[in-house]
Amino acid sequence: MSRSREVPVIPVHTLLEAYGEGRFPMAHADGELYWHDPDPRAVFDLGTVRPNARLARAMRQMDLHITRDVAFPAVVEACAERPETWIDARIQATYVQLHRAGHAHSVEVWSADGPGRRQLVGGIYGVALGGAFFGESMFHRVPNAGKVAFHALAQHLRSAGFTLFDSQYLNPFTASLGAVEVPRARFLRMLAAAKQAPACF
Repeated sequence: MSRSREVPVIPVHTLLEAYGEGRFPMAHADGELYWHDPDPRAVFDLGTVRPNARLARAMRQMDLHITRDVAFPAVVEACAERPETWIDARIQATYVQLHRAGHAHSVEVWSADGPGRRQLVGGIYGVALGGAFFGESMFHRVPNAGKVAFHALAQHLRSAGFTLFDSQYLNPFTASLGAVEVPRARFLRMLAAAKQAPACF
């Protein structure tokens, strides 16, 4: 019987050291992993991020169930299911390993799928380090399910004592959720303070 080759992963201590310095890995089209350290950096202000009235109304009308850390591997896999993605097999295995070590977390959104059954329709995952949370990726399979996961995560981070919610890069979607850019030097000061916060996911 042949044994399947294991997917190489980034060691937990290497990842945590990198995140503590503001760096994070992404897979590129050439098949290599690169460390990113953006300037400027996109962040969400946990004090002001809230769903707008239209989304809040839609969220109340949707029959959804929200959980945390129930289906982390499935959330990462779903986030990778797109034509162009930086989440290759190495990234997936790396973050599942980080989750098992207690440093990566997910929020899952489920919809009813027949009597007593639920289907995963949205989610978001990222890395926690002290009072800093680094958002990595989100997905949706029904309209607004990803936004539901995002706002459920933001609410949880506020209640758990987190002070920094990193979005890495600004794009039209993250901007629509409230992300703003800050200079890298300011981000590193925010990160240094957040790492000392007594937060627990």
